[in-house]
Amino acid sequence: MTKDLFDKYIWLVDTIYRAGKISFEEINERWLRSRLSGGTDIPLRTFHNWRAAIEQVFDINIECDRRGGYQYYIENADDIAKGGIRNWLLNTFAVNNLINESHHLKRRILFEEIPSGRRFLTPVIEAMRDGLEIELLHQSYWRDTPQTYTVQPYCVKVFRQRWYVIGFCRERRAMRTFSLDRIQELRTLETKFAYPKDFDPAAYFASNFGIIVGDGKLETVRLKVHASHRLYIRALPLHSSQQEVETTNDYSIFEYRLRTTFDFRQELLSRGAEVEVLSPASFRQEMKEAIGRMNALYRE
Repeated sequence: MTKDLFDKYIWLVDTIYRAGKISFEEINERWLRSRLSGGTDIPLRTFHNWRAAIEQVFDINIECDRRGGYQYYIENADDIAKGGIRNWLLNTFAVNNLINESHHLKRRILFEEIPSGRRFLTPVIEAMRDGLEIELLHQSYWRDTPQTYTVQPYCVKVFRQRWYVIGFCRERRAMRTFSLDRIQELRTLETKFAYPKDFDPAAYFASNFGIIVGDGKLETVRLKVHASHRLYIRALPLHSSQQEVETTNDYSIFEYRLRTTFDFRQELLSRGAEVEVLSPASFRQEMKEAIGRMNALYRE
């Protein structure tokens, strides 16, 4: 019953969001075309109950423009368009509902799996919600045996098909990041913690690419991207600081302000000969050495 209601909430938000502004009569027409309706109209009272529930559950307000003929719209729809958890939830569940309605297409729609989220994501988010510490038995790739850590979970982040929990680790006495797929056991403790008011997850990662938070200095990175590849970079920027500072027929120069972490280097290496690091000189040399090691593997 709860899942059924959840699906209906998502359907309603998605319908209004995509329409921009829409009357109740138009909403009901689209509702009747949905498998969720069962061929039954939405009672007006039920519609308003859903509006209230959506505001409480998703913090999404469905407002009514009475001067425009009682047209319903999403308040601050721009916030959803910019991304974040509401955008992710809306996209995920809206697509899921669409696939369920078109069940004959299920085998023709392929997704990337994120296996690390299946077992531990829920208890981690619950601990975040309740302000409780968690105890992890974590097997690092760089250690022979698993280690136990006590963590105050501040936030979670998904990157490259892996979920990570980020928070203060008592044993390390510092902020640490743990991949959920490397956790063998997780226990929620009774120990409460206060989430730091000055901690901003987005700001914490703002100067970095990926999941690694570097402690080096911020640098201005310039990349030369060949014309055949720059459309990809434009469409999906590597970092929020990306600027296209020079454009020619053959290439573009993109500029970034970030820390040159391992994750960023790996991303650029994956682009092959389409991308060249111009500066800083130290990072260019680091890339050159990595490419040299790769080249040595193919000499025979």
